[in-house]
Amino acid sequence: MKKIYFLLMLVLVTFTGFAQFTTTTYRGAFAPAPAAMWTDSWTEYNPQNKVYPTPTVTISTEITTNTTWTVGNTYTLAGQIYVKNNATLTIEPGVIIRSTAPGAGLFITKGAKLIAEGTSTSPIVFTSGYSEGNRNRGDWGGVILMGKGAYNINGGVNNIEGIAPTADTQYGGGANPDDNDNSGSLKYVRIEFAGYTYGAAGSNTEINGLTMGAVGKATTIDYVQVSYANDDSFEWFGGAVNCSHLVAYRGFDDDFDTDNGFSGNVQFCLAIKEPAIADSSDSNCFESDNNSTSTAGTKFTSAIFSNCTLIGPTYRATLSSGGTLAVRHRRGAHLRRNTQLQIWNSIFMDFVDGVVVDGATTQTNATNATLKFKSNIIAGTAVAKVATTTPVGFDVANWFSLNNNTSQTTSAGILTTPYNELDGSLYTGLDYRPATSSIALTGADFTTLSNDKFASNAEFSLRVYPNPSTDSFKINYISSSNEEVKVTAYDMTGKTIESLNVDYDAINNQQIGNDYAPGVYLISLKQGDINKTVRVIKK
Repeated sequence: MKKIYFLLMLVLVTFTGFAQFTTTTYRGAFAPAPAAMWTDSWTEYNPQNKVYPTPTVTISTEITTNTTWTVGNTYTLAGQIYVKNNATLTIEPGVIIRSTAPGAGLFITKGAKLIAEGTSTSPIVFTSGYSEGNRNRGDWGGVILMGKGAYNINGGVNNIEGIAPTADTQYGGGANPDDNDNSGSLKYVRIEFAGYTYGAAGSNTEINGLTMGAVGKATTIDYVQVSYANDDSFEWFGGAVNCSHLVAYRGFDDDFDTDNGFSGNVQFCLAIKEPAIADSSDSNCFESDNNSTSTAGTKFTSAIFSNCTLIGPTYRATLSSGGTLAVRHRRGAHLRRNTQLQIWNSIFMDFVDGVVVDGATTQTNATNATLKFKSNIIAGTAVAKVATTTPVGFDVANWFSLNNNTSQTTSAGILTTPYNELDGSLYTGLDYRPATSSIALTGADFTTLSNDKFASNAEFSLRVYPNPSTDSFKINYISSSNEEVKVTAYDMTGKTIESLNVDYDAINNQQIGNDYAPGVYLISLKQGDINKTVRVIKK
């Protein structure tokens, strides 16, 4: 390893390229201070009163050719807008998309792509079309991605719930799924006041803030916040997409719902519950099924979540302005119906129940270690740290303790400032990093993971900064390999602007882009089997 000034950073964070997981010494979503929270600058915790521009362009017809929505315009969705015919919809950084049409949404059909890549300073926002103070959950439908990956029942295909089934609402690859399918890229995106029920309440005809149907792992989902969803914030129906840096904020139902053979890797998540709001079907942070009938299917729900910070509703309900606790708030994690989900290195604070292992098939998976709940913290859970359902006989408490999980009756001392009533800022300006002397500062475990997704073919860390830049871009790169590094810059048309072959020993002194015209560029770094691309902006 080169460049000593990177070593301290790598003690805390090391990127494992093949697995798309980062090993940490801490538990939860955030490194301790002085490292900044990755939620800084692009998230929004008061979207109800956020001033958004008036729409200038109305979208009312399906999109069948490559299309770009440009910065400077504000778009409104007049209904269910389908991107189809293998078209790509590109949305530029800073674009706002609004809607007041019931059930309106952006539907990316199989074979089509959505490229919505904002920046930390210019996120892309999908939100309500109503004025400040008049916005509600379910003002519009949401963002729906449909891919060609695995779906473990129904012959490998399904349709979006509640809408008349057509080729445009179908997802899943059938008998020949492609878990490497690409539905595009969402990065630095906010989705607010979405989620819609197309049928009667409780009829399972809801869409969510971000709905992912059999989405493949060539898709990028990174830095996405879903706020005030009218159903689940994030729901995966099969597929294998890898996701990171997700925020589920004050949703109505579950924060992270995994079904039908979803097998992706998800890391660095923040979830925040609102005490007074819960769904009649029970609101959990995690809800995970293999499928609705608990059958084995063609593929198990076996996604792996790591480094999540999950703020439940019970403590905030004790604050004078926190709101009465809705009776249907339930579990930090409801694991049921034969799921083989894995949750690692995470913090569950102030839920009614901690983790519930529900049903015989799920208990068998826990016993056989295909269902895992490992190196997590449950704190401030009033009723039951862990629980199980019939049949009796599964020792859930022993399973919890043998898997390096820890618990404490109070959530005090875990995080720096997860709650604040002194200035009335119940949800804004809070600090979710581990507190001084917190048990979350240590205890993370990546060494005993049995799933081969955590195998590493090369450890590396890459940073291109400053971004945006008015001058040149600097490259910080560290790798376990000393092979020559190729750096290539492309403009957004794919034209090569610059290409360099750099000795590994010299890469961290390298600068690029000094003479580039203002615009958006892709900086690609290749070293052996490592190939990483970063989007940068030259001002």
